[in-house]
Amino acid sequence: MKRRDFLAAGAFAGGALLLGPRLARADETCQSPWLPKITGEEEFVYVWTLGIEGLGDGSDKLVTVDVREGSPTFGRVIHTVSVGGRHEAHHGGFTDDRRHFWCGGLDDSMIFVFDVATDPAAPRLVRVIDDFVEKSGGVVGPHTFYAIPGRMIISGLSNDRDHGGRTALVEYTKDGAYVATYWLPTMDDLQGAELADGAVADGYGYDVRVKPEVNAMLTTSFTGWSNYMMDLDRMLQDPEAMKRFGNTAVIWDFKARRPKKVFHVPGAPLEIRWAWGEGNNYAFTSTALTSKLWLFWLDEGGEWQAKAVADIGDPADVPLPVDISISADNRTLFVDSFMDGKVRVYDVSDPFRPRQIYERVIGRQLNMVSQSWDGRRVYFTSSLLSRWDKKGEDHEHFLRAFTWDGRELHPRFEIDFLAEGLGRPHIMRFGSTALYRS
Repeated sequence: MKRRDFLAAGAFAGGALLLGPRLARADETCQSPWLPKITGEEEFVYVWTLGIEGLGDGSDKLVTVDVREGSPTFGRVIHTVSVGGRHEAHHGGFTDDRRHFWCGGLDDSMIFVFDVATDPAAPRLVRVIDDFVEKSGGVVGPHTFYAIPGRMIISGLSNDRDHGGRTALVEYTKDGAYVATYWLPTMDDLQGAELADGAVADGYGYDVRVKPEVNAMLTTSFTGWSNYMMDLDRMLQDPEAMKRFGNTAVIWDFKARRPKKVFHVPGAPLEIRWAWGEGNNYAFTSTALTSKLWLFWLDEGGEWQAKAVADIGDPADVPLPVDISISADNRTLFVDSFMDGKVRVYDVSDPFRPRQIYERVIGRQLNMVSQSWDGRRVYFTSSLLSRWDKKGEDHEHFLRAFTWDGRELHPRFEIDFLAEGLGRPHIMRFGSTALYRS
């Protein structure tokens, strides 16, 4: 397929995505395509939050925020569930039926499972998995929780031997039973994967996402426990620590769970966002340390390729890109950067030539972004990692909600998580009572 045909097919599929019932299978656009869709506006935002010693109860917790327009508690916290202690609360994801929300602790590898279906306004903690490291064969730091039919794929960030970046993907049933571990390829064990030009298989992991239409699973890389649990200023001054970041992305045969090709992607590639719809066989990621936007695509010969396609801010200033979010029509990409607290919006209707069309300072530190399926509502949170978050006046923690009119963001509401005694807000997911009505 030639490049112009690739783009034309993408434009057609993007339109079909919004109109065709088979393709409209998700709400916030970073979610697994197997999840049931929120057909109207989201009613609740669930925020997985890292506790701060001496603030409130000091524990990690799942915070529920009411986002129903016209509700007397609109824009306010209506429920919290503390899990006891601080586990470095970070990421989480729904099961494929969207009835349970799995959340992980990066420090001690605890996994907490919440029932969000019985009462979506008031989730309940129903299971704790405390043997993840043992069952997985030494994987540490459960990061991405990604639903596939009947299963959860969990990406690790580290291992229990040297606490470095060597890690694996771990598969569970959605009921919490361990299934298998798939270690990332290394130069000593490529597992049949080929190396793209310049690639050195480092075995590092971070995010995982699937494009089922082409049987492709993509993983990215970050760093290990010894770095992400180290004070940021200390790490930045440690030459050896700065060498311990991933520089790879891997395309897998999803059904076989087998790595196929390792790409050289320098600078710690993070979140993955596949384009939506058949024919849109490409994905984006951003690199934290080199401030680049990377594109992965299936070429006309059926081979996966990758290249950097845009700068994010001034890479020399290391704005530290973190989370990204693609719109359901594949036309825009929101890119958050931690150091300057900015969101930048790119026109990616030509994925080979992203063009920045907007930017705004959201806060003094910024991490996660989630947008509604219709693209009209966008939410941001602030925390990166407990030992990497800023200090002093820049130590602010919030959930900030905006509307997006296609040109700029307009404030909707905000919650100060420190003033509320809640902690450091991290990943967000949406909830709705309509999902569970018989």
